[in-house]
Amino acid sequence: MNKLFVLMGKSATGKDTIYKRLLEDERISLRTIVPYTTRPIRHEEKEGVEYHFVSREKFEEMKADKLVIESRDYQTVYGVWSYFTAYDGQFSEESVEENYLMINTLKGYEQIRDYFGEDYVVPLYIYVEDGIRLTRALKRERRQKEPKYAEMCRRYLADEGDFSSKKLEKAGINKFYDNENIDRCVEQIVRCIQSN
Repeated sequence: MNKLFVLMGKSATGKDTIYKRLLEDERISLRTIVPYTTRPIRHEEKEGVEYHFVSREKFEEMKADKLVIESRDYQTVYGVWSYFTAYDGQFSEESVEENYLMINTLKGYEQIRDYFGEDYVVPLYIYVEDGIRLTRALKRERRQKEPKYAEMCRRYLADEGDFSSKKLEKAGINKFYDNENIDRCVEQIVRCIQSN
């Protein structure tokens, strides 16, 4: 493995869209690392693209088999949802020339960095002003077959603590990619990937 780029940010900052744009960009070559979750799939999501959607039982089985690199549990209004990264064959130990891209949280990034080492893991923190972010989250939730507004609000508030400036500083993240303009944001990230 050469570098693992970890895309992260508060909810509704455009991580999924940026992720797709980076994978389509012909100037860079990235392999994907698809994380896992026990939460229900959203209307616009596809299995194996944003996440592998698994049952709680499957998650516990993978933990018992020592395949889980990092995990996070969230108490939602619908029960506990787990998110995790697994050592499941997605990481190639044979090629040191390949770069990888994944989406994760700050806590997940820290666990992955500790697992692989900070020389191999590069944080890409996406920032969007809170008012814009809340508007985007509401628009996305309205498109769902069964909107979960209470969960949207819980995520929004939880992000304030999870991505506090103190936690970002402690994790060594001092470069932010502002996604008010997605073209400019993607261009800055591409330059970062090319320079690593």
